[in-house]
Amino acid sequence: MTSPESASPSRPAKAAGFALLGVAAVALIIGVVSLFGGGGDTPPVAEGSSTAPPAPTTASETQSTPSSAPPAATTTTAPPASTPASSAVVPPPPVTPPGAAKVPVRVYNNSTVSGLAAKASDEVRANGWTVAETGNYASGTIPTTTVYFRPGTDEEASAKELASVLRARVEPRFDGIQSAAAGVILIVTNDYQGVAKNK
Repeated sequence: MTSPESASPSRPAKAAGFALLGVAAVALIIGVVSLFGGGGDTPPVAEGSSTAPPAPTTASETQSTPSSAPPAATTTTAPPASTPASSAVVPPPPVTPPGAAKVPVRVYNNSTVSGLAAKASDEVRANGWTVAETGNYASGTIPTTTVYFRPGTDEEASAKELASVLRARVEPRFDGIQSAAAGVILIVTNDYQGVAKNK
């Protein structure tokens, strides 16, 4: 009687052992297929880009292609709607892109130099901008020659380009000129340098 009781516990243990060996064999087969086949990782790469099949020779190229593809698709879709002509070039550079229209400029003298606004206007025109108005600014003292713009408008890029040409500071409009007519405002002071002479 002792031998049948001792034999019964060994049968479930043997069955469990065979089951574990079967699971291990299946896992081994799956591992070998995925190692040599590589079919599991290829579809996501091919889905993002058609150039994925030639890239698997280098591991770093394969990893960078899928990670860079999804963010470009999500992020780049929104900005091009506002500027269709130069969507990829406009966001990074601060200056006006080539071929973009230059906003009209109003030039005001805030210096002790007579005729400085007229001189600055000539240089602004010579560099491709239209001067809409020339005059004096007497509502306060501006510390240095500055080009002002309304943020979020096409004035911003044009103002930054003009400021780089004239070697001047560029800033958003302040309260005293916030309601002035549309366009870039250049207020020249005693430190006005104008266009660099090395051109």
